[in-house]
Formats: sequence, structure tokens, C-alpha cells
Amino acid sequence: MRRAFESKTVIDRPAAEVWRELTDWERAPRWMPGIDAMSCDAGTAPGSTVTFRTRGRARTSTITEVEPGRALTLVSVQGGVTARYTYRLLPSDDRTRVRLTADVATAGPWVVLGPVVRAAIRRADAHQLTALREVVQGGRV
Repeated sequence: MRRAFESKTVIDRPAAEVWRELTDWERAPRWMPGIDAMSCDAGTAPGSTVTFRTRGRARTSTITEVEPGRALTLVSVQGGVTARYTYRLLPSDDRTRVRLTADVATAGPWVVLGPVVRAAIRRADAHQLTALREVVQGGRV
């Protein structure tokens, strides 16, 4: 997999509050650009399927790793494109440092389009943490 982007922010709230918003799947469209609706079939656990609607289509991700309150990895496979999003929370007093990395692998005919796919993912999602910070700190409803 090749890195599409990495972003970081500091949220002026305790990690438990940030984690609660990060894993409240039905509320995720408030801070995930381009997502109209989201749900999870079995809570926040490895193997759970997260279903989301974007641009009129239903898509899925699988939760592959969870460290409650600290880390979450989602993997989406669409055709020859595999995207892995990893969220990491680092608590520090009443503040939380958050890092998001997005890694992308392409296969088959998508290999030649890998740089374009990574750029599109970067444009679409690199500002997720800024929006998450605004929601958690009360600036957006």
C-alpha cells in the first residue's frame, strides 16, 4: 500500500469524548465529507461491516483493527482499489492528538491510475480531522 495522505490535529476534549464521536457511525456524516449516511452492523469490533452511502451508492468498509479509545482501522475494497484508513488517538490531559493515515493499493487495470486514485482520496478526505475537531468542540451540529 502507498500513502495517500496523513493528517493530524489536536482536539480540545478528552480522548473518550473524541472516541465516542469517531465511532458514532450514524453521526459520522457530520464530519465525513461526501457521506450521506452511515451505519455499522455489529458495533465497533474487528470484522464488523460499516455501510455508508456516498454519491448515491452504498459502499462498505470492514473494521480490521480496534484498540478501544485509541485506534481504529477501516478497510474498503472497491474493484481493484483497496483503501485503509487508520485513526489514532493520543490523549494528553484534556486534549487529544488525533492522526489519520490513508493508504491505498491498486490492482489490475487500476495500477496505472494509482496516483490519480490517491490524489482523489486526499482531496476528498484529508480534511476529515478538521471537521471532526469542529464537531467535537461544538462548532458544528
